[in-house]
Amino acid sequence: MYTRAFFLVENKEKIMKILCTEVFEQQFKEILQAFLQEDLDTTKRFKMYLETLIINIPTKTQKYKRSIYFNDDNIRDLEHQGFIIPFYVDNESKDFIILGIIKK
Repeated sequence: MYTRAFFLVENKEKIMKILCTEVFEQQFKEILQAFLQEDLDTTKRFKMYLETLIINIPTKTQKYKRSIYFNDDNIRDLEHQGFIIPFYVDNESKDFIILGIIKK
């Protein structure tokens, strides 16, 4: 169900997880393939910066607005270079699930 996970240690007792769905991975792969047609360096920078934004989601959750695609207060939209990345915040486990990536 999840293809990639980032683990962040907040303190000795708490580990936050950022999980990427298969849908996100497939959409991300297609976007990177399209970028590769234009420029390898741009593709690398886009990928690295987006992954940095994803890793920092737990510290900036309140910065992101409620998703326009879902009727759920726990789903927020991260916007980056014309793309929207909706993610779900599991308030009980404090895990974050990256749902997909779509062109704005």
